[in-house]
Amino acid sequence: MTRIAVIEDDLPTSNQLAGWIRSAKSGIVIDQWFTRDEAEAALAREHYDAVVLDIELGRERHAGVALINAINKLRQGTPVLVVSAMPAAIYRSIMKALDAWDYLQKTTFEEADFIETFLDILRTTQAQTPASAAPAPVGDALVLDPLWQRTPTWRGERINLPLTAQRILATLHQRSGEVVSYDELFEVVKSGRNRDNVRKHVSTIREALREVDPGFEGIENVPMRGFRWTGR
Repeated sequence: MTRIAVIEDDLPTSNQLAGWIRSAKSGIVIDQWFTRDEAEAALAREHYDAVVLDIELGRERHAGVALINAINKLRQGTPVLVVSAMPAAIYRSIMKALDAWDYLQKTTFEEADFIETFLDILRTTQAQTPASAAPAPVGDALVLDPLWQRTPTWRGERINLPLTAQRILATLHQRSGEVVSYDELFEVVKSGRNRDNVRKHVSTIREALREVDPGFEGIENVPMRGFRWTGR
């Protein structure tokens, strides 16, 4: 059973995050912790599939940083999603250096953004299969029109995408297997050049592909960096 820790000192915010997680996927056990001490104790005794935490807990301005360091020492690889009011322009790079999965600044994102990011974590950490069990390649299943005059297809089925989403999809596909950074994707987006907007376009692409292929998991979220096309 999937177990998630929500570490947030504000009760309404903690309950909101927990509610969003429950709405994202059923059967998840959520532990809510409100102080650094109780969170550290829980992290030492429990195994969590992911941790959602704030940086500032009570009067400790950087308690979350200490908790991320503790997580990295206790069990490397546990994804941490940071949700904080601290300015993203300053703290996103700090969290990247600490190997956090992603950074969402409070009041600047919506429920759908949080849920999509959270589901990316679960897809990456729980849906990975060993190399020996990976399905064999079936050829290039995606067909794109470089002139944008025909609808793209996935395994012979047409997928409906707006033009900007098609351009992002083409960029990811052309760089198959490589990480395409947010900055590089900004060059494709005509307006709204920010991470949240790019995430929304990627979410649109995933939904369109899953309409014709419910098992599609071919776009990976690379924490704090961008996205990678795998075509799975």
